[in-house]
Amino acid sequence: MRAGRLLTAVLLLQDRGRMTAEELAAELEVSVRTVYRDIEALSASGVPVYADRGRHGGYQLVAGYRTRLTGLTEEEAQSLSLAGLPSAAAELGLGTVLAAAQLKLSAALPPELRSRAGRIAERFYLDVPGWHRGIESLPSLAAVADAVWSARRIRVRYERWGPRVVERVLEPLGLILKAGNWYLAARCAGTERTYRISRIRELTDLGEHFERPAGFDLSRYWQEWSAQFERRMYPRTATVRLSPRAQALVPFYAGSVGASALREAVEAGAEPDDDGWLTIRLPVEPGEPAIGELLRFGPHLEVLEPADLRAELAGAIEEMSRIHG
Repeated sequence: MRAGRLLTAVLLLQDRGRMTAEELAAELEVSVRTVYRDIEALSASGVPVYADRGRHGGYQLVAGYRTRLTGLTEEEAQSLSLAGLPSAAAELGLGTVLAAAQLKLSAALPPELRSRAGRIAERFYLDVPGWHRGIESLPSLAAVADAVWSARRIRVRYERWGPRVVERVLEPLGLILKAGNWYLAARCAGTERTYRISRIRELTDLGEHFERPAGFDLSRYWQEWSAQFERRMYPRTATVRLSPRAQALVPFYAGSVGASALREAVEAGAEPDDDGWLTIRLPVEPGEPAIGELLRFGPHLEVLEPADLRAELAGAIEEMSRIHG
């Protein structure tokens, strides 16, 4: 325990600069007296920590001192952000680099912390892709990632929906892994857009560096783009009645959009009728995809509006009944 606490104390001082004994004690969840002993132990072991006395005093490290944790390379340090995603690291061409970084970190940890880290790895595993999804072929991913790291322009031949292949010059800004699928956020002709990596048919590195847009936030961009994408995917809304079973199936059959609609209806005060059926406004896809989506609920869903969608669904049910006798 103490070895881990001493390492944490060094990292706190390295990250925050001067800290009082009381501040360190609060962060480490120990007494001030224990902090005094820990600082003495660090100083005795060669860590250049010293104390400034007085009202605004505290402990700090000698200017310029940083612990390097056995000397991680720049590439290894970058790969640590993917420590919980080994398959993603391998797809990006960083599998061996991540393994080397993890070995160095393990060697730097005191035995007790190393054992605890090992127990966590034995008991938790993150599997990103969803069930029943094929693995996409991504021959361009490593090259795209390299262009993102180094801020270099690329020329791609990209297959749009249709399908139609177009040529674009992109300034890669960031990579997103969503439910097992890789996406690229890039600037094209001055506009920020999203491209699915599996649809890149050819890629040429132009060797030209570009300046990243000031203030670009990848997380905020993806959240905003995802919200717009969902609105485009579900341009209309249907009024439906859901049986108790259908209400339980909404997150599985209608995804996050359906789950949000159900939650909003309940929060707005919608109540089930005497049979337990609940009426809500459910976003649906356009055309035939909406029919297939609603048929998944079987006899546990009734479309009330719009009338044309109700008629289309009834027609599909009649045709299915005819086919199956």
